[in-house]
Amino acid sequence: MDGVTAITQLYGNLASERMYFLHRSSTSLQTTNHLRIGTLVALTSTVRKWIGIAPLLLAAACSKPHTPPAVGQSTPAQPPAAAQPAGNPEPVAPPPAPEPEAAPSAPARAQFLIPSGTTLHVRLDSGVNTRRNHAGDGFSATLSRPVTLHGETAIPAGTRFRGHVTEAAASGRLKGRPVLALTLDSFRLEGRDFPLHTSRVERVGPPHKKRNAFLIGGGAGLGAAIGAIAGGGKGAAIGGLAGAGAGTAGAAATGKEQLAIPAESALIFTMRSPVRL
Repeated sequence: MDGVTAITQLYGNLASERMYFLHRSSTSLQTTNHLRIGTLVALTSTVRKWIGIAPLLLAAACSKPHTPPAVGQSTPAQPPAAAQPAGNPEPVAPPPAPEPEAAPSAPARAQFLIPSGTTLHVRLDSGVNTRRNHAGDGFSATLSRPVTLHGETAIPAGTRFRGHVTEAAASGRLKGRPVLALTLDSFRLEGRDFPLHTSRVERVGPPHKKRNAFLIGGGAGLGAAIGAIAGGGKGAAIGGLAGAGAGTAGAAATGKEQLAIPAESALIFTMRSPVRL
């Protein structure tokens, strides 16, 4: 009986321990399941939050302005362009033509003040005479010698000058001399006209008294000779008077003397006032 009782107690103890163990295992399993369910619920809540925030973050990233890289930061090297196939090369535009170099600007001309008293050596471009020209008629001339100041050329040779005739008069029929006078008015240099005031160059023809005396005396002598042949002494006197009258008439008819200054004549004028270039 005691042995049965002991065995019964042993089995009872084992059954109790097994039930305790099963109860404990069941409790641990429930706790584990609860933890897994809580973790899954938390993860699901986090995912829902990110699903709601993600569109806002994406919109903010798209609207953010692009900031250029700061100076000094290296930019990533671009990959080399792929080589074109040899069978169908694309046309290459020719390089632009180089722009022509600008011509060097001309050096600024020095400022000159040509003083009064400077001489101007010119040559007439065309002739002037008392038969064709009158006071006020214009003429042109070319500077034959340069005008220099302090070793520098102020007006080069070849400069064109303009002037006018101040007097042009033939002689009288029986007396007087022909007169022709010229003066310069301006010159043109580097596209500009410079007015000036100069002396005048005057030419006077020779007197014609000898010529008139020859014509008158010759006529009187010829008339006297013809009169002497025709009527003696009285005829000579009458012929001399008639011949003298004829000679005087001839001198009066042909007595006007003309004066001319031909082209290329060298003339010298003197400036009467200064000119600033």
